[in-house]
Amino acid sequence: MRTALCDDLGIKYPIFGFTPSPAVAVAISKAGGLGVLGTIRYTDSAELEEALTWMDEQLDGIPYGVDVVIPHKIMEGGQAQELEQMIPQHHREFVEQVLAKHGVTGLDESSRAAAITGWMHDQALGQVDIAFKHPVKFIANALGAPPPEVIAKARELGIKTAALAGKPKHAQRHREAGVDYVVAQGHEAGGHCGEVTTMVLVPEIVDAVHPTPVLAAGGIGCGRQAAAAMALGAEGVWLGSLWLTSEEYKLEPQTERGMSVVQEKLIAATSSDTVRSRVISGKPARMLKTEWTEAWTAEGSPGTLPMPLQGMLVAEAEARIRGDQNQALLGSPVGQIVGRMNAIEPVAKQIDDLVAEFELTVERMGGFSE
Repeated sequence: MRTALCDDLGIKYPIFGFTPSPAVAVAISKAGGLGVLGTIRYTDSAELEEALTWMDEQLDGIPYGVDVVIPHKIMEGGQAQELEQMIPQHHREFVEQVLAKHGVTGLDESSRAAAITGWMHDQALGQVDIAFKHPVKFIANALGAPPPEVIAKARELGIKTAALAGKPKHAQRHREAGVDYVVAQGHEAGGHCGEVTTMVLVPEIVDAVHPTPVLAAGGIGCGRQAAAAMALGAEGVWLGSLWLTSEEYKLEPQTERGMSVVQEKLIAATSSDTVRSRVISGKPARMLKTEWTEAWTAEGSPGTLPMPLQGMLVAEAEARIRGDQNQALLGSPVGQIVGRMNAIEPVAKQIDDLVAEFELTVERMGGFSE
């Protein structure tokens, strides 16, 4: 399981592992893939600096990357205080009604500041500046191509850039902007995703941006699916959901059964238990179906707001839900692959199993030409 991307980045396998957990990102890189740390949750620059410094120490030169969220379109009035004033009062009241219905308590003052959302353009650019001070080898933007100045600086530092795309025309814009790789993210994917399924999207984007390398994302969590992605023309795979049930994922409080409430819900879920919702950010994102996501489509809901207002509206509420570990409302971005996530396993085993199944699948497919 090797492509030209492995030589580009100095990795063993073309497996790109997106995760909000530094421990998981480190484990992915140590196992031969490229751990990609999602920075959206780091609303405090000092915390991001601390996380990247820790990763540097753990990896000691082994490659890793970061994933940022720089909105392609910016609303007028980009300052947080101005944007806060644009959130309608009845939306705030609706949020409080849902939380009260489920008995969710408030945050203490020390936690309140941490609930500030990360969906701000200036904050994302600040995270990029921090990342550039570390030996990152790869930087991806989840919402369009990175700004020209970011791509130029990355190229100067020898850092590869990527952007996620849900349509061929988006991928072409990313290529024209100068990114090194395009991530073709299908409808099945967790987090922000479009309308076109991975099986259809990947070959369309491969053809649209050739010779720019394409990573396939969405509905990939085992070796057979990775082999299918390569057969469609991808030169690597981008996995995010799989790592939510890895042993190293410890971002949420653990229960007496040795996992978090979210992990228990993920393990119990089927591939039909996700939903595309705008509740997190204002843009469609796939996540575990919960009473929180259902509330926003129920009768009496005011509907979601555009980015970044929706993220600002719900940031504190979601922090309160996590703080209470509320069983009914607590969820996570996750793709339809959740139906295969049935056990807590170390990252190294997850990658070993994927690679072994990939190799068996390729060998099996080779027999079809005889």
